[in-house]
Amino acid sequence: MEQFLQQVVNGLSLGSIYALIALGYTMVYGIIKLINFAHCDVYMIGAYVGYACMTFLHLGFVASLCISMLVCMVLGVIIEKVAYKPLRNAARIAVLITAIGVSYLLEYGMMYFVKANVRTYPEKTGILAMTFQLGNINISMLQILIVAITVVLMIALQLIVKKTRIGKAMRATSQDQDAAELMGINVNTTISFTFALGSALAGAAGVLVGIYYNSIDPLMGFLPGLKAFVAAVFGGIGIIPGAMIGGYFIGIVETFVSGYGGSMYKDAIVFAILILVLIIKPSGLLGKSTREKV
Repeated sequence: MEQFLQQVVNGLSLGSIYALIALGYTMVYGIIKLINFAHCDVYMIGAYVGYACMTFLHLGFVASLCISMLVCMVLGVIIEKVAYKPLRNAARIAVLITAIGVSYLLEYGMMYFVKANVRTYPEKTGILAMTFQLGNINISMLQILIVAITVVLMIALQLIVKKTRIGKAMRATSQDQDAAELMGINVNTTISFTFALGSALAGAAGVLVGIYYNSIDPLMGFLPGLKAFVAAVFGGIGIIPGAMIGGYFIGIVETFVSGYGGSMYKDAIVFAILILVLIIKPSGLLGKSTREKV
């Protein structure tokens, strides 16, 4: 039972990271029906920004987290304006190929500037180094912070979408862009704001991963990005609470598979879940099947 509970704690920490990345995927898809594969590399850049703030500027955790979110927010808007906005009315396959191209550009551009070496985050000190022990179950303060930050950001995002003027504009744009424009909504600004929010969450995830696993590299975003995409599909892509649920589910499944001797197969299990979801319930856990008029 103690091993079981320990894996649950570890799974919640990992699931929080997947949930933050999945929220970015699901927001962009909900607005413009685009799978933004460059999102996982925005997360990678967030990790490097946090590393630079802590290592060279000697800033604390909170300041580094905020700066990383801000930089990734700006980067997300630039990517949308430069790469996706000109293709707003193009075929979906063209936009998808562009997203993959932007992903490789960010990965190898970062590799050119910082080299391919693995970088190590500064050693955890102070409150981040604290650990609590309940019987044989170890819970670090960092794990608690990761889950708490994820929940707070998710609640803040939900409030923005449901209670604010820009949130109403986002929901209107996701329903019908043409009708939203006729009602006076600036669709371009709304889409840019969506990219900014999603990229900020990815930046937060990058810093949390860097501190938690203590190492980063230019290709670190690829596999977590795919798993976060699986989490978004599992929960119902386009649905914010679904991305959260999917992230935690994938994180817990992965840690249980690893913890009980199947670490070689954890990635295969995650993608097997994706295949099963697409076969059994393509709309995801919280998604609803809709008929498309032709």
